[in-house]
Amino acid sequence: MSADDAFTLAVGLAGLAAVAAVVSSRLSTLIRVPSPALFLIAAVAASSFFPVLETVPRVLDEHVVSVALVFILFDGGMHIGWSRFRNSLGPITWLGVAGTAVTAAGVALAGHLLLELPWQQSLLLGAALAPTDPAVVFSVLGKREISGRSGTILEGESGANDPVGIALMVSLLAATGAGLDAVTQGLLTFVLQLLIGTAVGVLGGLMLRWALQRLALPNEALHSIWTLAFAVVLYAVGTLLHGSGFLAVFLAGILIGDVRAPFKREIDRFSSGFSNLAEIVVFTLLGLSTDVAAVVRPDVLLPGLLIAALLILVVRPLFVGALTIPLRLRWGERAFVLWAGLKGAVPILLGLSILASGVAHADRLFGIIFVVVVCSVVLQGGLVPFFARRFHIPMRVREPEPFAVGMRLTAEPEGLHRHVVQHGSEADGRRVDELLDGEDGWISVVRRQGRLIRLRRDTVLHEGDEVLALADDEGGLDRLFDAP
Repeated sequence: MSADDAFTLAVGLAGLAAVAAVVSSRLSTLIRVPSPALFLIAAVAASSFFPVLETVPRVLDEHVVSVALVFILFDGGMHIGWSRFRNSLGPITWLGVAGTAVTAAGVALAGHLLLELPWQQSLLLGAALAPTDPAVVFSVLGKREISGRSGTILEGESGANDPVGIALMVSLLAATGAGLDAVTQGLLTFVLQLLIGTAVGVLGGLMLRWALQRLALPNEALHSIWTLAFAVVLYAVGTLLHGSGFLAVFLAGILIGDVRAPFKREIDRFSSGFSNLAEIVVFTLLGLSTDVAAVVRPDVLLPGLLIAALLILVVRPLFVGALTIPLRLRWGERAFVLWAGLKGAVPILLGLSILASGVAHADRLFGIIFVVVVCSVVLQGGLVPFFARRFHIPMRVREPEPFAVGMRLTAEPEGLHRHVVQHGSEADGRRVDELLDGEDGWISVVRRQGRLIRLRRDTVLHEGDEVLALADDEGGLDRLFDAP
């Protein structure tokens, strides 16, 4: 076979794999296994049957996964938005930073005492397995809407602790020598990563916010492409300044998540689709990078299962659970947040960093990380809906909405606001004419369970209804529809 034919065959197989991966999302719903787990397992199986697929350099895998993670974090930040993030800023920051540190410490302690790993290897293992993963969390929760703060905290933590975990890994790999000097050097690198990433993300997010509201391009598709390209630029700037580029894009996404701007809905849809594609690429590449024979070795598989059990049943419930005590959460919400701390692409990406660093027994550490990730995605991810019901977390599945009716305007409509009736809000269970009398504003459209309902004065609103309302005072509408 000629080189051109081989390349064409590879492209065709890649396209076929992408089609199969997208279709597998339906299979994921039927068998209740998160789609990232299917991508990962299928890629591992493919590399076992076709060893030529394992020839992709791991350095290239690491770079491609890093770029894909930029799109996943940016879209995750947009999904959260500034208003939701602001209401849970304290818990998200607290769990994102402190939760990552205590999880890394707990895993490192287990690795040193139970697996008898040297402290350097134990700390690297802890740093790799500390962050929860946005690709998996957003995938598991992507079609489900969770009422209350627990969903926002979980999504925010998964986005915030990835940059923290990556910065922690960079600090550990950058620290040379031993003793107090090495600790000081690592802490300084860690703090600078977070500070520079935060500064670039906030400034870049504000710039992007301003530009989206004023930039005029020839068509709507260019707005979407330009926005994602700007996110990539922010990642590059943050990284080149020796900060966390991942934190920068996550914060930028949050700042523009709920901004009112031209073609914003098209930007959201394009970003969501690109993020889904990035998720497929991430788990497929990571699966192809894994040698099954190296993973099923007793000195890898058994320690991996042990660390997975400790992480799921001991480290996160006890270590991170202690950090949730000051948070104003019901016991069910707290338990749900602790259970749904899923591992995924980021730990394996950090495992690839360990491989590239040349640390002793790096292959074994990578295998342990892979086993833990598979256990977390399949076991924890598959049981998220079950435990949501068990812990009485209000969760509803958002069905696809293939039809749309609307109109285009040349200028932003003044006074038109979209709201969702939250559980326990003033509007929940109230008649339309009891909320707005026509002088302060009025409700023009109500959508319930994906369908428009005929609006009358005596129409009663229920939790989950989407409402379009006309009013001059948006703050007054917030008080009507948002949960107390």
